[in-house]
Amino acid sequence: MSDMRVDTILNQIRSIRDQTGIAKPEFDPSNLGAINVGATPKVDFGSMLKQSIEAVNETQKTAGAAAAAFERGDQDVSLTQVMVNMQKSEVSFKALVEVRNKFVDAYQEVMRMSM
Repeated sequence: MSDMRVDTILNQIRSIRDQTGIAKPEFDPSNLGAINVGATPKVDFGSMLKQSIEAVNETQKTAGAAAAAFERGDQDVSLTQVMVNMQKSEVSFKALVEVRNKFVDAYQEVMRMSM
């Protein structure tokens, strides 16, 4: 995976973290590298995943609506807007697929563990 794709995915993860209100981990040198997050609110993983999927879906709907408006000849929508929206949609979907792939890999790894 190229550095540009990794940076894009990391930026999306940071964006989702900022939207959910999760505190940024802070390094505490007095605690030998332990991570302190302070009073981090509890976030349900399922709801965070659902929000992420809904955000990707909304991005795809926006891109589709912009493309349809451009095809109809709407003067308020430029080709540049359509292309930018389509790229945002593509990047967000690819990031979501990569997250899914990592979850599947983690699940398979857990299933391979012997008890």
